[in-house]
Amino acid sequence: MRLVFEKMESIIPQWRDRVKKLVKEHGDKVLSEVTVAQAYGGMRGVKGLVCDTSYLDPYEGIRFRGYTIPEVLKLLPKENEEAYPYPVGHWYLLLTGEVPTREIVDYLQGEFHKRQIVPKYIWDLIDSVPIDTHPMTQFSTAILALQRESIFAKEYEKGIKKTEYWKPFFDDSMNLLAKLPVIAAYIYRRIYKSYTPIEPSATLDWGANFAHMMGYESIEYKNLMRLYLILHSDHESGNVSAHTNHLVSSALSDIYYSVSAAMNGLAGPLHGLANQECLKWILGLMEKFGGVPTEEEIEKFAWDTLNSGKVIPGYGHAVLRKTDPRYSAQREFALKYLPDDPIFKTVSNVYKVVPGVLQKHGKAKNPWPNVDAHSGALQYHYGVVETSFYTVLFGVSRALGITAEVIWDRALGLSIERPKSVTTKQIEEFVSA
Repeated sequence: MRLVFEKMESIIPQWRDRVKKLVKEHGDKVLSEVTVAQAYGGMRGVKGLVCDTSYLDPYEGIRFRGYTIPEVLKLLPKENEEAYPYPVGHWYLLLTGEVPTREIVDYLQGEFHKRQIVPKYIWDLIDSVPIDTHPMTQFSTAILALQRESIFAKEYEKGIKKTEYWKPFFDDSMNLLAKLPVIAAYIYRRIYKSYTPIEPSATLDWGANFAHMMGYESIEYKNLMRLYLILHSDHESGNVSAHTNHLVSSALSDIYYSVSAAMNGLAGPLHGLANQECLKWILGLMEKFGGVPTEEEIEKFAWDTLNSGKVIPGYGHAVLRKTDPRYSAQREFALKYLPDDPIFKTVSNVYKVVPGVLQKHGKAKNPWPNVDAHSGALQYHYGVVETSFYTVLFGVSRALGITAEVIWDRALGLSIERPKSVTTKQIEEFVSA
């Protein structure tokens, strides 16, 4: 019984009717007007995409299918009351909008276990790359090479109907998600642990299995991995990785092409690489003052950073105008499991000081911390000190959201993305008129 597939098959026709009705009856209504500043400023705030898996409110933060982070962490099935939820249950929520039962989660886990075998040519490809190649490059390359396995590409060649596109995308997504932690952990062990890969478990859940294959067996770290994979999974479709995935897939490039492209966007320092930069800033702060700094020392270090023309990584966000709820969820984890950790204490003190500094500085619209300001501190505490790998962790998580989004893009038959551009001369003529 294909529980999740059959669930999707039952709800997609209803959503198609909803979308068709909206376009037919209200297609000429204006959603957004674009200013000159938005045209030059990365289209900030332009309402031009549809994303049902999650929504980012500037003042409430992220909601996954309408649920807040605390609600998600409470409602999703978990191993026991002390554990954090299973990430595959979160994928089901993103796909269907419904909280899964334990039966559905167990079914998905079983499917992921069956599909986690990685072809030998992928290992050969990774092993052929110089070991000092950035782990994100190795990760993206491996995903792209898996395109050979694309079910959608084969079905498209046979002439599959447009209304059926989502079905091979669904299977391709399941196959890719099952393999991502195996590939990521192999890259980690290859680069940082003397080429000593660890075989996947046939019994552990998707999140705990990832921790196991990296070589971390503590219950606390497995719970952290589950939390991490849920928190970083989706952030509506306007961020670089999700938008890249949506854009590339809109050309009917299969899930391997689009997710590999999304990982390349995630690798940038203004997106997923920021978690690495945040921890480097914190460690640099601690090194300068010989341990956990005082609030006065943090204030001086923050002003020195700003006055040198740099930004304080981890503070500010393109959309949010409050403390990122993902930051708060990680802070709660740290307060419970590692309250005396020096790096966490430093992160906490920075939280007290930096927003005020940024408000005095006056250039940041949002002086509050985002998810990246905290995630590295937790990884570092449990021994994952290799900061260049942090974006790969982010990538495995983000795949949950972007695969769910693309399955729905194909289910609803969304068109190829092709916004219209104007020239600077045309803008000058427009504003002068």
